[in-house]
Amino acid sequence: MEVKLKISGMTCAVCVKTIEKSVSKMDGVESIVVNLLDESAVINFDPKIVNIEDIGIKIERLGYEVLGIAEEVEELPNKETELKEKLKKIIVGAVFSITLFSIMYIQIPYKPYLAFLVSIPPLIYIALPIFKAGFNSLKVKSLNMDVMYSLGMGVAYISALLVTLGLLPMNFMFYDTTIMLATLLTLGRYLEERAKGRTSEAIKKLMGLQVKNAKVIRNNEELEIPIENVIVGDTLLIRPGEKIAVDGIVFEGDSYVDESMITGEPIPNPKKKGDSVIGGTINKNGILKITAEKIGKDTVLSQIIQLVKNAQISKPDIQNLADKAVSYFIPVVFTIALISSLYWFFNGGILLAVTTFISVMVIACPCALGLATPTAITVGVGRGAELGILIKDSKVFDVAGNLKCMIFDKTGTITKGEPEVDEIISDYSKEEVLLIAGTLEKNSEHPLALAILKKADELNISLSEPEKFESITGMGITGIIKDQKVLVGNRRLMEENNISINEDYTKEISRLEENAKTVIIVAIEHRIIGIIGISDKIKENAKITVQNLREMGIESYMVTGDNEKAAKVIGKEVGILENHIFSNVLPEKKSEIVKSIKENANGYVEFIGDGINDAPALSTADVGIAVGSGTDIAIESGEVVLMNDDLKYVTGFVKLSKRVLKQIKLNLFWAFAYNSILIPVAAGALYSYNIRFEPELAAFAMTLSSITIIGLSLLLKRYDPWK
Repeated sequence: MEVKLKISGMTCAVCVKTIEKSVSKMDGVESIVVNLLDESAVINFDPKIVNIEDIGIKIERLGYEVLGIAEEVEELPNKETELKEKLKKIIVGAVFSITLFSIMYIQIPYKPYLAFLVSIPPLIYIALPIFKAGFNSLKVKSLNMDVMYSLGMGVAYISALLVTLGLLPMNFMFYDTTIMLATLLTLGRYLEERAKGRTSEAIKKLMGLQVKNAKVIRNNEELEIPIENVIVGDTLLIRPGEKIAVDGIVFEGDSYVDESMITGEPIPNPKKKGDSVIGGTINKNGILKITAEKIGKDTVLSQIIQLVKNAQISKPDIQNLADKAVSYFIPVVFTIALISSLYWFFNGGILLAVTTFISVMVIACPCALGLATPTAITVGVGRGAELGILIKDSKVFDVAGNLKCMIFDKTGTITKGEPEVDEIISDYSKEEVLLIAGTLEKNSEHPLALAILKKADELNISLSEPEKFESITGMGITGIIKDQKVLVGNRRLMEENNISINEDYTKEISRLEENAKTVIIVAIEHRIIGIIGISDKIKENAKITVQNLREMGIESYMVTGDNEKAAKVIGKEVGILENHIFSNVLPEKKSEIVKSIKENANGYVEFIGDGINDAPALSTADVGIAVGSGTDIAIESGEVVLMNDDLKYVTGFVKLSKRVLKQIKLNLFWAFAYNSILIPVAAGALYSYNIRFEPELAAFAMTLSSITIIGLSLLLKRYDPWK
């Protein structure tokens, strides 16, 4: 069973590690993935052994608040309330910090006692929650950011108290420093929360597409009802400018529909009777009446929202680097703080030792390390969704860095997947050939069968029912029509049934294949009566896509069940090398070819196909890319779904995934750089040059590191892979 919990109180990557480590040890918990950015945990567990209440109690004992099941709390305005409360604390803290700072530099009687009294309200209101969080973390033996900050502020405040008691000189009076540190930490978290909120704007946009009310026609009366009350089969009325409420089929009306929010395609698509429409898209000019086919969680939009959410919380392998660093980070920093303060105690005095300890403890922030990967993934996956590139698993970013091969399926991927009958060669009339072939093919959903049926329909041929029908995958179909055995399929089907092809037909078959046409042979009672040449046009951007991939160092391959000659003609036209073309491949053999290419690729391999028929090959490749037009079949296949059939989205995905990977690496670099440079400075490495890092400046630098990482990730929101 999988449940997503919303958790409040996590402040840094150490919190993530603490929860994951503790909960994963519980009996019955199979896996847990905690997301700092999303403030959630996705937990897989066996409900026969442990229940979600026990898991929640365990998390709360670690010092965090479990807000509940994600679906039940996401709509609550908790985040906005938290932000307002933080802002109030910042204002209060700033006022008291300035007041305490001023007291330090004015000559008044009983100054230490006055400063002590002034410090108490902000200490309780702003600093106490941080001390409490730090204490809770210590109780479960976790050294998180609150512990570090509590130690820094605690040392400062105790020093000030000792001054008030007359045990230390006045220059140890750090009341202002304590309150300023608490205020700056709160400011940092406020800014961080605001920035983090912007990283998931794509999800909010998608959720904003969902319709709340729908206009339905029941008993010849138009009613506006809540979307929850729409049922499958309802008739919905959509006027110009209105959003389509659910997935459905047009049964009346013509209009253009803006589907850019789903497919990324900016040009509206014409819709007429029989066409599918997707919920959340916008009817542009005409009135449409549709029959509701999918509602609620079954709609394409709902599935996309869920898939994007899942992808945003998944962790690529590169995250392991940050996780490993975080687990050592705070103990190492704590050691540096102790050693450096001891050094300065003996070489500079107790005041220098105390300020050094506070500065090192305050500047040590693993937040940036913890945010480096999830912020880039959240923004990158969201940007992909806006472009019509649906990324379902963040492992695609691990692959992006060393992608070497792109394997294309032919029909429906490189070609349009809308084959048409071009030629019929027979001693019979073409109507007679189509009558026989169509009667058998009417039971098939294969694109070639649909082409034959379409041609038969154009010629007004009335098809009958076969007495027997059998589909043979990768070859064709057989059946009985009027007590005669009929075969409709490729050359291999004829060979398997020992049907010879005469010289005239052999020449015609070769000619058709050399012109990139698929040949369907029709035979009755072991005698060929005709051949049908079927063509499928190459997609507009197929050639430039192969060329762009080559320029990026990615070799293109093509796998098809079609004949060798036709495959080579198509491959040559789009620029795929002849030795990279695999023809006459049965569907179940495609995955073996993908596996073979993987073994020799010296890098990662991606397979791109048009849906469920290519599922084995999609799952065998390092990354499977399904091309579809918003169909649920395409959504179920592969780690990536291109919601638009245009192949330029292939290069769009490759460029986007490489850009996100680059951003993750850049974020990690800056996260490490901040700490690698500033921790030694805070520890006094530059004291000999009179460069000191005061605690307040250290707190500001800590805040800046997290803000920098989030800001860099937000740049992905403006990334356009086609510019």
